[in-house]
Amino acid sequence: MDKFFKISERGSTVAREIRGGVVTFFTMAYIIVLNPIILSGVRDHSGHFLGSDHGNFAMIAAGTALVAGVMSIVMGLVANFPLSIAAGLGLNAFIAYSVASKMTWADAMGLVVIEGLIILVLVLTGFRTAVFRAVPGQLKIAISVGIGLFIALIGFADAGFVGAGAGTPVQLGTTGTLSGWPVFVFLIGLALVVVLWVRRVKGAILISIVATTIVAIIVEAIGHQGVKSAHNPGGWGLNVPKLPEQIFSTPDLGTLGHFNLLGSFQSAGVVTAVLLLFTLVLADFFDLLGTMTAIGAEAGLLDEEGMPPRSRNILIVDALAASAGGLGGVSSNTAFIESASGVGEGARTGLAPVVTGVLFLLAMPFATVVNVIPSEAAVPALVLVGFLMMQQVKGISWDDLEIAIPAFLTIALMPFTYSITVGIGAGFVSYVLIKIVRAKGAQVHPLLWVIAALFVVYFAINPITSWLT
Repeated sequence: MDKFFKISERGSTVAREIRGGVVTFFTMAYIIVLNPIILSGVRDHSGHFLGSDHGNFAMIAAGTALVAGVMSIVMGLVANFPLSIAAGLGLNAFIAYSVASKMTWADAMGLVVIEGLIILVLVLTGFRTAVFRAVPGQLKIAISVGIGLFIALIGFADAGFVGAGAGTPVQLGTTGTLSGWPVFVFLIGLALVVVLWVRRVKGAILISIVATTIVAIIVEAIGHQGVKSAHNPGGWGLNVPKLPEQIFSTPDLGTLGHFNLLGSFQSAGVVTAVLLLFTLVLADFFDLLGTMTAIGAEAGLLDEEGMPPRSRNILIVDALAASAGGLGGVSSNTAFIESASGVGEGARTGLAPVVTGVLFLLAMPFATVVNVIPSEAAVPALVLVGFLMMQQVKGISWDDLEIAIPAFLTIALMPFTYSITVGIGAGFVSYVLIKIVRAKGAQVHPLLWVIAALFVVYFAINPITSWLT
């Protein structure tokens, strides 16, 4: 095992890898519940729900766990990189509300399969790797820092510590003040993980998640906070932390094979299908670039060109994961930035995502046990990891406007727009624009000209779609 995963060579241990895999699973496990929440209640163009018109939530949850488990294991074995995979947030919402509304669910999942195959071709032809190498090193650092702020915001938002206000886009809590015991459970978890981290306690993140979950169970047993809603803003954000009544249930895999490869072109029309496919490919294409860079930098696995080891294998597995999500009927799967929590715990090899993947598979019949852990207990790890990734900001030359402004836009727009892709796109477009203004266009890599142009189209996709259709 040590030789296969190069554990000692990368300065890690089996115990660290296992801990890292477990921590990553805990910070990702919410997707088993959140993906069904996004996909299960949306009717397609024909008026049908995904998988089944009755009781499809558990079906989507089982499919989500299955694809995430299998593809995380594949990532670990094939790429030997501490990066786990699951249904991509943002992509699933886009598929539910922008794609399925124009076709059947089977057609939408067929489009996801095609998206993954297109990205796979771009990888095999070397185009995706070439784009990665064409990005300036300091812009890659900015991508890592931006993702750090992005996942910290995810942690604060999922815990209810920040939220949208009536007159402000973001504020403290949901009402301008902190309300409900769940958010204080989050603060307990955040304080605990910080204390353990600065004291250099091994397993700090895992210990804090387990301990905070126990506190959450006690708080719920006493206070009966319930699920957060418009009528109960002080409730738990996702999972209610209480001991499950049922430990085991047989998973329903009814979403598997629920796709129609070319149906989207018939039901929505060629122009609409192509534009939707373009949006999917571009978003998925650059999400991995940012995630792979950030994880590699945090783990100390990047080479002098900013490339992680076996980068081609990482790209291939991620492309296959996109298609696997469509084949499984649970939306496009991609690498999760929450893997950084496992890296923060010491993971440096592919053994960590193998552990994460196995836990996803085990969670299929034991989903009720996974649901005991509330997001308020898991997301303090994301805030800590956000801090760790933020430390890379010192590698940017802030006195050089040609890189400082694109870096700033990259860093700022990821959390401000809740999108890694938007941040990367803004950075690329502004970098090329500034070089043009300073008559230094010849210094821009030819591929960056192409990518910047594509991002201009990406940002203008809605008016273009309306004009063409």
